Amino acid sequence: MKKPNFIQENVSLAPLTILRLGGAARFYADIADESALLEALAFAQTQSLALLILGGGSNLVIADTGFAGLALRIKPRGIHQQSDAVVTVAAGEPWDEFVAHCVAHNWAGIETLSGIPGLVGGTPIQNVGAYGQEVSATIQTVRAYDRVAQRFVHLSHAECGFAYRQSIFNTTARERYIVWSVTFGLRVNGTATWHYPDLQKRFTTQPSLHEVRAAVLDIRRRKGMVIDEADSDTRSAGSFFKNPSLSVDEFAALNERAANIPHYPNANQFKVPAAWLIEQAGFPKGFTAGRVAISTKHSLALVNRGGATTAELIALMRQIQDGVEKRFGVRLQPEPIFVG
Repeated sequence: MKKPNFIQENVSLAPLTILRLGGAARFYADIADESALLEALAFAQTQSLALLILGGGSNLVIADTGFAGLALRIKPRGIHQQSDAVVTVAAGEPWDEFVAHCVAHNWAGIETLSGIPGLVGGTPIQNVGAYGQEVSATIQTVRAYDRVAQRFVHLSHAECGFAYRQSIFNTTARERYIVWSVTFGLRVNGTATWHYPDLQKRFTTQPSLHEVRAAVLDIRRRKGMVIDEADSDTRSAGSFFKNPSLSVDEFAALNERAANIPHYPNANQFKVPAAWLIEQAGFPKGFTAGRVAISTKHSLALVNRGGATTAELIALMRQIQDGVEKRFGVRLQPEPIFVG
């Protein structure tokens, strides 16, 4: 099959990621409509090319060697109200703009997810969560292209297999589906969520959705988690490590190593803040290793200080993992998607 005209060759992927790291893709295309997607997939199949599906690049770590296949940036746009606060949103819509849209319409359910970079299509993959909310609580269905069945399908909430920072899209069915749109069910005139400690410090009575959004944006800015091209502390993939969920026995073993460990009971497990483990293991905010570092504002964010390589970032990641494991016996798991 002849290469479609809209597919480019040897395109640098670093500018398409928040970290600004990574090599070039052998082939690359922006995809805004279904026909282009199908044509690109057909080309990849005839050329036996691996596929890399890109969104906003906010949770992506690409190897310095780049990607030898076809990288597709999924960019369909549109917000379509179905009824009341049930809306279908195209995968290419900027996530925070959609959150602002919901708050402006007084639709509750995702207000504490304000300020998170990336596109709507990426949110069900990681089951994005922050400050007491997870996106899965409002997702009704996901429309995606099934690369096995070779057709578009609608996946119900149950079929998405949501768990903490997980879904079938990044676990059991990884690389099978290409998210095209997401249908959300919000709460009309619903009350805002504010039970997370960082928010409880700011309010004494029930805040509005607008007040919670403003507070979350302020908190995230103070932690360097709102993108600012002039601030290297925001040149990160967000929270780089997941908060460990430990069994009763694992948590007991951890207690033998340290006292006064902050934790949050969750069913038969205990969630422990990864940021606390990192700092207590000797990696404070601002810890620097050449051209990469831990953010000066947020212990979970690894940043590119400028001119770094992905190899440097991975080395820092492993240094932190090894240090935390040696001190506490807990191996931190990274959140981003790694390519190459």
